[in-house]
Amino acid sequence: MLDFAHIETYRENNRIEAKKALGGLPHSIWETYSAFANTLGGIILLGVEEYRDKTFHTVDLPCPEILIEDFLELLGDSKKVSVNILSEKDITVENIDGNRIVAIRVPRAPRCDKPVYIDGDPTHGTYRRNGEGDYRCTPDEVAAMLRDASVKTQDMPVLEHMSLASLDNDSIQSYRHRLKDHDRDHSYEKLDDIGLLLKLGAAGLGKDQEPHPTSAGLLMFGKTSEIIKEYPHFKLEYREDTLDAPVYFCGKNVYDFYFRTADILRGYSEADDRVATALCEALANCMTNADYRGKQGITVIRSKQNIAFSNPGGFRIDINTAKSGGVSDPRNGAMIKLFHIVDIGTGAGSGIPNIYGTWNSKGWSAPVITESFDPERITLTLTFGKDTSTEIPIGIKRISAHHKEIIVSHLTRSITASSKEIAGLLGISVPHARKLLSSMIDDGIITPEGNGKSRVYKLKN
Repeated sequence: MLDFAHIETYRENNRIEAKKALGGLPHSIWETYSAFANTLGGIILLGVEEYRDKTFHTVDLPCPEILIEDFLELLGDSKKVSVNILSEKDITVENIDGNRIVAIRVPRAPRCDKPVYIDGDPTHGTYRRNGEGDYRCTPDEVAAMLRDASVKTQDMPVLEHMSLASLDNDSIQSYRHRLKDHDRDHSYEKLDDIGLLLKLGAAGLGKDQEPHPTSAGLLMFGKTSEIIKEYPHFKLEYREDTLDAPVYFCGKNVYDFYFRTADILRGYSEADDRVATALCEALANCMTNADYRGKQGITVIRSKQNIAFSNPGGFRIDINTAKSGGVSDPRNGAMIKLFHIVDIGTGAGSGIPNIYGTWNSKGWSAPVITESFDPERITLTLTFGKDTSTEIPIGIKRISAHHKEIIVSHLTRSITASSKEIAGLLGISVPHARKLLSSMIDDGIITPEGNGKSRVYKLKN
């Protein structure tokens, strides 16, 4: 991750933390350990001082081995840290111009280990990382991590405080028709409504031996007013401003929203079935991987050349693994089953690779996946063609949130980038990229370094 021979070129950011550590193991190291583990991972440097001009300079630690021993001893103490997610190779002593420092590489924690917290208190001892450093997580963020740590997916519980009257009958009957059209000989077709819902996992028997909706059934087929009782932040929103008469609507439930939106998306396929399939796959992924207790709901936003699918909740597997495919860890497994039975979604973790493959075959700008925190969200941005337009007026009010997230995510990983790199990343012109970056400087998000052709941008500390 770091080129230690040129450590002076790095700065503290979302994934690098420098600590002088001449007085022993810093107490704040544990907050940073928690923050890196619960966010994107990062590297802690002991024996590195940050000067006022933000440059890094090494100091010679008198006994780095003792610092490592002290760190490992406390790392193994469950009263200090909830879990040790490091291996031996993650802690090394580096020699830089005769100065010995300690490098601690903290990976992103698996979902089953989150939240990673300190001092035996998940409520007050859970941290995350942002551009300003480590911050204490809110109770909502901690609760979201605990939900994701569960072996069962979030949509499996039976909601015994609700009756099947909470479900929308029109949605159920429409689903039955689609099931029949897809497979006229399907055994589920012969079941009555209650039997079908039980078989699908959309309903389950409570302790009273009466059928009640499951979380998946409520989200998929529920009446909006009933869904909001269980999921106060529930919102399914589609909007676009590419026409003289802008399109905007909200779905009453997951089933309704998927098919209303999918019908529109198929119109963007240019008679290419692969594009239509990829767009519908992106929509299904967005909906089946959402944390419906998270804030801001699901949004699908169509602009002149892009479409962005955004849902609450973070990745449950490594983002590069998701792009490669073959590994699936869905947040809403029962919902995936409901979709799959009517031939929606490919399953087996192949959805994202299929989307990337389709966009690559068209020669279009590569899909961009970004993950943001506080609140936690995933956004998939798909660009139709190569965006070289300079006609779109760009100002602070016109910068889309997902473009900001893409730039912040890139600078988190790459530390610095030029306007040309950002333009290539977003599939836009260099002048367009410069306007975006200028506005983000004004917002205090990033800062420039250098002049002219050598100018690069980095996250502001």
